[in-house]
Amino acid sequence: MTETRTAIVTGAAQGIGAATAQRLAADGLQVAVLDLDADRTQPVVDAITAAGGKALAVGADVADPASVDAAVTKIAEELGAPTVVVNNAGIIRDNLLFKMTVEDWDSVMAVHLRGAFNTVKAAQKYMTEAKFGRVVNLSSTSAQGNRGQANYSAAKAGLQGYTKTLAIELGKYGVTANAVAPGFIQTDMTAATAERIGVPFDDFIKFSAEQIPVARVGQPEDIAHTVSFLVSEGAGFVSGQVIYVAGGPKD
Repeated sequence: MTETRTAIVTGAAQGIGAATAQRLAADGLQVAVLDLDADRTQPVVDAITAAGGKALAVGADVADPASVDAAVTKIAEELGAPTVVVNNAGIIRDNLLFKMTVEDWDSVMAVHLRGAFNTVKAAQKYMTEAKFGRVVNLSSTSAQGNRGQANYSAAKAGLQGYTKTLAIELGKYGVTANAVAPGFIQTDMTAATAERIGVPFDDFIKFSAEQIPVARVGQPEDIAHTVSFLVSEGAGFVSGQVIYVAGGPKD
């Protein structure tokens, strides 16, 4: 890396977001650790700082454009122009279609899709001015459909189309856009899924691992390693791709 870059990682208080923030900091980037409540991100910031990196705790509601605009301005002023964005913020409101409420649908769309739109829209001016930018959107294998996740599946599929459009629109400015689609990753979110379907989490992990060619479930660090490559200087010819990180074939 020829200069110090500033990255924004949303939904970074825990799980994949936290692992990604720490990995990017280890790679030499300055990292804005963004979540709904800045206080929740402090342990991640402290871990980065203790390891010799530089990070900033940022609180913002990614679904609210004014909140995102204020956060990105703060990041630019305190860390430097953000030219790397990892849209990881997400929620689940799982239910079968006939039980799913409009509020469940809208809230998932707002965080995943509107949140990714708001964050890139606020940061893209810094990328185009720098003639360098990296956008990584967290999709999911659920984009192909998953029982009880009509809202989540639709949002993750939407992120893939959004990613490809960003790659087309921003490519001439040196900005790449890619999506990472994890399979089963052991996080609080998958624990919540196990609880929803009434299965002990350990059993859920064991059953899932048996369906995965590499015979284990993923860890947040597995996704962080992939994001690390996609935001690197060397990934400048990789754009508009959906990369499945699922321990084996996606089909």
